[in-house]
Amino acid sequence: MSAAGADISIVLVEPQSPGNIGMVCRAMKNMGFARLRLVKGCDRFHPESLKFAVAAKDLLEQAEIFPDLASALADCALTVGTTRRHGKYRQEILSPPEVATRLRGQAGPDCRAAIVFGREDSGLTTDELSLCRWHATIPTAETYGSLNLAQSVLLFCYELGKAGAPPGGGRAMELAASAEMESLFGQMGACLMKIGFLNEQNPEHIMRSLRRIFYRAELDSREVAILRGMLTQIDWAAAGFDGRKRP
Repeated sequence: MSAAGADISIVLVEPQSPGNIGMVCRAMKNMGFARLRLVKGCDRFHPESLKFAVAAKDLLEQAEIFPDLASALADCALTVGTTRRHGKYRQEILSPPEVATRLRGQAGPDCRAAIVFGREDSGLTTDELSLCRWHATIPTAETYGSLNLAQSVLLFCYELGKAGAPPGGGRAMELAASAEMESLFGQMGACLMKIGFLNEQNPEHIMRSLRRIFYRAELDSREVAILRGMLTQIDWAAAGFDGRKRP
């Protein structure tokens, strides 16, 4: 359990430098975080990893390995993808203190959360960011904005720890986990494609906007089930539809 009140994992997507993995482990342990998840990437037991982890080698040994980001986030309800770039599909970008405040306000004692960091040279792809509920960046000087991976992790962990535990009282939010949301989005995309709402050449153009809408709605498991039932009914009712839009 972290100081922010949630079970928070640090997720590294395809890290390229063994030394960076070791330094990330050290930064996490400095701030009281212990859950590291790795999506492929270089050898975590490389001598450079062990060298820079110093007294945090136990985090290297306990790290969980995943084949892709979707599986790494499947059991997490609150997910944050970090990025340096702004753009059409990278809106509502939070700062580390804002991420900490949101986690403090929404995370219950049994809530799993994840902060996702991308490759050292290219970061996270747009598709990978779309798997995350929120997006975040570290404000830096315009003259040189590049931060080392471990520095970025340290800054987020510091802000999360500084935020403290969530206030007591009230019912903790029980948001749908990432796996439930991805199942919803998969069914939604197939259904909207069937009724001709999505462009076959670029369905993700609209689906990314729908993802943002439904993530902002902060759905719980029951609400996801209701929406999936509605989509099932739409799919059944459209059985004879030929895919052409009507005037």
